[in-house]
Amino acid sequence: MPYFDAASSAPLHPVARQALLAALDEGWADPARLYREGRRARLLLDAAREAAAEAVGCRPDELVFTPSGTRAVHDGIAGALAGRRRAGRRLIVSAVEHSSVLHAADAHEADGGTVTEVPVDRTGRVAPDAYAAALREAPDGVALACLQSANHEVGTVQPTTEVAEECAAADVPLLVDAAQSLGWGRTEGNWSLLTASAHKWGGPAGVGLLAVRKGVRFRAAPPADERESGRSPGFENLPAIVAAAASLRAVQAEATAEAERLRGLVGRIRARVPELVPEVEVVGDPERRLPHLVTFSCLYVDGEALLHELDRAEFSVSSGSSCTSSTLTPSHVLRAMGVLSEGNVRVSLPRGTAGAEVDRFLEVLPGVVARVRDHLGAPRRADAAAGRDRGPCPEPGSGPEPELVVDSLGKRCPIPVIELAKVIGEVPVGGVVTVLSDDEAARLDIPAWCEMRGQTYVGERAAERGVAYRVRRRA
Repeated sequence: MPYFDAASSAPLHPVARQALLAALDEGWADPARLYREGRRARLLLDAAREAAAEAVGCRPDELVFTPSGTRAVHDGIAGALAGRRRAGRRLIVSAVEHSSVLHAADAHEADGGTVTEVPVDRTGRVAPDAYAAALREAPDGVALACLQSANHEVGTVQPTTEVAEECAAADVPLLVDAAQSLGWGRTEGNWSLLTASAHKWGGPAGVGLLAVRKGVRFRAAPPADERESGRSPGFENLPAIVAAAASLRAVQAEATAEAERLRGLVGRIRARVPELVPEVEVVGDPERRLPHLVTFSCLYVDGEALLHELDRAEFSVSSGSSCTSSTLTPSHVLRAMGVLSEGNVRVSLPRGTAGAEVDRFLEVLPGVVARVRDHLGAPRRADAAAGRDRGPCPEPGSGPEPELVVDSLGKRCPIPVIELAKVIGEVPVGGVVTVLSDDEAARLDIPAWCEMRGQTYVGERAAERGVAYRVRRRA
């Protein structure tokens, strides 16, 4: 069964498995002890730290191991904010950061701090000028800025080098979340702190990395102990750490050749999906992107149903759709980009993926999408495009503006958009359809539908229940 969700967790690399088994025999003792077994464990830990630091591009004494990538993010942000409390209490983040960063930002606000969120463009990329403006225009002192190296949902690579330069000019440290990119190579630039997670590159789960450059003011949250420079308390999971470092070195050694191969396979998906499946939006930067990841959204499709159907067809994929989320709200990444969230599919190919598996995915996908759309009663493309042409709208001022109201209250995505598509032809060109919806996804998907279908999104207004979304028929 093809596994296409490496961005969530990559399969264990063979080198990681070998190193893990060897370290279970050799690295079980306490590396803080001076007897023979402890010294042997210490040698393994020091070697792992040196290997990981070389892969990251920092000094060994700047890097500590944490129990997870999330823990590394939380400790890194909290430590930098605490260390620079006198400089200010403002934290700057991008709108598409991983939830671990945003949760840390929420905790900072709850503690009395302030947060500035830098927007992204439609590809999910931030502009260095936007970070520079956030730094320059902050009404109070900025303690820390955060920027992921590459987005975990759409694969867009961020301009961390340029943003790091802006932060350095403002004397503000930059924390880079490199979880998705470190397996493909170092994060270049003058960053101050960096975090990563081993299971993203094929290491074992339960190992994170936190690098803090010398000279960065940092105060670990208490209580601390003597392990990992006082920055990550508790007994080290030495076998997993050894496996994580060994596999990181291995995947970076393979990265150039494998990235080129997977980039070709992903390029095939990006090109063929819009040709094979109507009403699809491929999202993310088409060029500045991770080599193994592609995301697309399908109109008139329930994301959860689509993922279940693909699972039945023996393909494991992921989604940022609101229909697959326990919160029933669209992915914050897709929302920040302003792109369609309906029927969202993220394909992230693990190393070694065969071209034949991608070809079979492309063969299966059109039928899967068609079945889900038919089940939901979605309009076929020709029917939705035609509608019933009632001619042009009367001239302004010559009479009331034709308007049709669609009550979609209590209905979840993609039903409000399906109902809009079915009736848009019922009003003359220039007429308005108002969709009443209490589904948060409608705020994103109705404007996205308008852009994809060549209609005009007029705007929204509060209704007695939910929100009224107004669409003018243009074509």
